Amino acid sequence: METTSQSIAPGTSPGAPPAAGAPRPDGGALPGGACDLVTVPARQGLEAVDILRRGASDAVGPVLHDGGDTLGFLVPPGTAAGWDVPGSTCTGTDGRGLRLAPEPPVEGSDWLLPPGGDDRATDPAVLRRALGEAARLIEAADSCR
Repeated sequence: METTSQSIAPGTSPGAPPAAGAPRPDGGALPGGACDLVTVPARQGLEAVDILRRGASDAVGPVLHDGGDTLGFLVPPGTAAGWDVPGSTCTGTDGRGLRLAPEPPVEGSDWLLPPGGDDRATDPAVLRRALGEAARLIEAADSCR
């Protein structure tokens, strides 16, 4: 089943370039702690975290775990407008909602990787590649059964 989600600013169309001054989904610091959230199945998310952590040390930002079926990667605000990865959902906060804090923002969840002092987000392009690699690894492992 393919699940994707987008949050598009009023007056723009999908695939349109960000407006002048709009946040760009290219990793880096989260302005004021604001973020979007990419949610994936836990198994794929855990594989992606391993892939990201084996790469550059700052490739993965804060990650939420709901204690069950899903993982959530904090990405820069504006990412949802262009997110199209099958099997995942990107929820745009449009500047409200999720904020970085030591305590998890959702009751019943916990930080798999807590926010650090630099409030770095996971780069969406790097996350996209890691999720693709994770999906291929899982498919290969499942086909060996």
